[in-house]
Amino acid sequence: MKHSPHDVAGTGLFINRELSWLNFNNRVLDQAEIPATPLLERLKFVAITAGNLDEFFMVRIAGLRKMFRNGEPWCDPAGLNAPAQLHLTREKIDLFLQRQYELLFGRILPELERSDVYIVHPKDLTDAEKLLSSDIFRSEIMPVLTPFAVDPAHPFPQLNSGAIEIALRLLPSDSGKDTFAFVEVPALLERFVELPSPGGMKRFMLLEELIIDNLQWLFAGSEIVECFPFRITRDMDFSTEDENAADLLEYIGQKLQQRRRREPVRLELPPGAAGPLAEWIRSSFALEELFEYPIRGALHLKQFAELAAKVQLPHLAAPPHEPVMPVEFMENASVFTVLRRYGNILVAPPYHDFAPVVRMLEEAAADPDVLAIKQTLYRVSGNSPVVRALQRAARNGKQVTVVLELKARFDEENNIAWAQALDECGAHVVYGIAGLKIHAKALLIVRREDGFLRRYCHLGTGNYNDRTALTYTDIGMMSSDPALCSDIANMFNVLTGCSAPGNHYRKAVLAPFTLRSRLEQLIEREIEHVRAGGKGEIIAKMNSFSDEKMVRFIHRAADEGVQITLIVRGICCLCPQENQSKNLRIISIVDRFLEHSRIFYFRNQGSPEYYLSSADWMTRNLDRRIELMFPVEQEELTEQLRRILQFHINDSDKGRVLLSSGEYTPFNALEKYTGARSQESIAAWFRNRTAAALDGSAGTPLKIRKFQEERKHHG
Repeated sequence: MKHSPHDVAGTGLFINRELSWLNFNNRVLDQAEIPATPLLERLKFVAITAGNLDEFFMVRIAGLRKMFRNGEPWCDPAGLNAPAQLHLTREKIDLFLQRQYELLFGRILPELERSDVYIVHPKDLTDAEKLLSSDIFRSEIMPVLTPFAVDPAHPFPQLNSGAIEIALRLLPSDSGKDTFAFVEVPALLERFVELPSPGGMKRFMLLEELIIDNLQWLFAGSEIVECFPFRITRDMDFSTEDENAADLLEYIGQKLQQRRRREPVRLELPPGAAGPLAEWIRSSFALEELFEYPIRGALHLKQFAELAAKVQLPHLAAPPHEPVMPVEFMENASVFTVLRRYGNILVAPPYHDFAPVVRMLEEAAADPDVLAIKQTLYRVSGNSPVVRALQRAARNGKQVTVVLELKARFDEENNIAWAQALDECGAHVVYGIAGLKIHAKALLIVRREDGFLRRYCHLGTGNYNDRTALTYTDIGMMSSDPALCSDIANMFNVLTGCSAPGNHYRKAVLAPFTLRSRLEQLIEREIEHVRAGGKGEIIAKMNSFSDEKMVRFIHRAADEGVQITLIVRGICCLCPQENQSKNLRIISIVDRFLEHSRIFYFRNQGSPEYYLSSADWMTRNLDRRIELMFPVEQEELTEQLRRILQFHINDSDKGRVLLSSGEYTPFNALEKYTGARSQESIAAWFRNRTAAALDGSAGTPLKIRKFQEERKHHG
């Protein structure tokens, strides 16, 4: 929808999406400033914010820059056009970078030094240490480096987006003319080179500084007149959603090959960079001044996560987190046996172990009674046990169908490799759908039991990724519910065949077909309850909230008197109004784990309904993606969701409330936490629940106690 500035500006109903995201990244950076956060965790948060900002430039700034250069008059719902957004984001990014570098180099690294962990520079080394570092360079680093001269015989190279490059101006001995050159700092080498140190001291040197200190070995016969490191970020915002390519696999592969040649959108240089080399760099990329950033310190702070991993000092790190097994899987029984007994089971990593989901697939791959497996994959790990189980299933003669989304941004290459590997094993691989991203998380297994076919499914809010299951909070439901499994079978028919979406789903709700209208119906129902003199209440937990229609709808519901609590981790484009303070509360929680689950609660006149979903309330999720929302109906399961939501609502340690000013309440900078930290509370609640199941105490859910009693009775 297009707007002119005057039809929405000044209403105060909306917050600009890009500014909201930058506020979110600042809330992540807050975690690096809190004294109660372990020091190495603070270092990791700095690295996370740097990685987040890189993606922001590659996608969001790239898109705004295109609109700016094309002179597009489009304004966002907050009334800001592209030039206004670019200038406002630049102001926020400048302030953010200043704070980020002050935190890292002014506080975190000096605190590391108090624990005998140092980043040293070539000028700090003794003569003997200089010789040693030179030996390290020649034996372990120099063989990997490739210098690129730029002259009539050597064209300007295609520099990689995000890589640290060293630019040089040389004066060859056989020529009186300046020559320019590059050396790329290889991403495959460790960024932090550990130097031999006495006692328990740990000393590291940045790889680029070690290379710069030894460049003469690469350019023998030339005088190095000047050199410095720099970095470019390229536009990675290529759209594949509207393409109708006949061969999507080949099309995405071609797009990936073009990435190295896409235009830069950011140039990071040392502050005050001047002289012939700096001017040559600027002229080579021809970026407007708005997109040039002076960096007062090391480049590519995302890689400082490597330093946090290398230090390995337990007293500076967060205590290890141990996931627990869902209580329903404490018995040594087949996943299918357990599901027949319980019907539905929630698995909530990282509080729960991800193992039951992997085990479900592994059992299906080996079970002679399993006939078919169907699964959607969006992002998986590099050595995925999920994909390995699917490969085994295909080799074992199962009918394996994998809907693998090739258009998952920044995971395209990984997904292409997995698609080809699965195809080679005999699986049927569907490479997404032209025009739509498949973001739904679903696994369906068809099994022959007692002469009949029975279906089992797993549906979730997050990816089938064993690695992110350790750090992202997600919730999935394993089910043997015939109605729900039938809906998922119909969904796969839509994804893999020519089946029309239809309206014959009994429980599942799919975007872009019915999810928006169903959410509107659920919200409208709460409004009607208030109008009839009752109480309306909505609690919605999601990652981002930016869809204009939904923002307006929630504003209306709050104005009508519906009690609304939104738990939105990141982008929130809804600006609460002062007159809504009694009815509308918006909370953001940033903590050790990335909040990723989507949970929706509707009071429904005392007959509450709970839903889980793969979709945020964003236009892309509701209108341009295959997304899934499904109900959670069993009392034991809704009680778990109720407690999770309540822990988040009561979080006074990590919870931040969005104000009518568009800013969030200040973060808790106490030296220690108060005990109202939702992630710790949820983890403790699940641990206690598992412990209760182990000792058979009264706190164990009734069905589980009956299961235990039956097991004891039958020996």
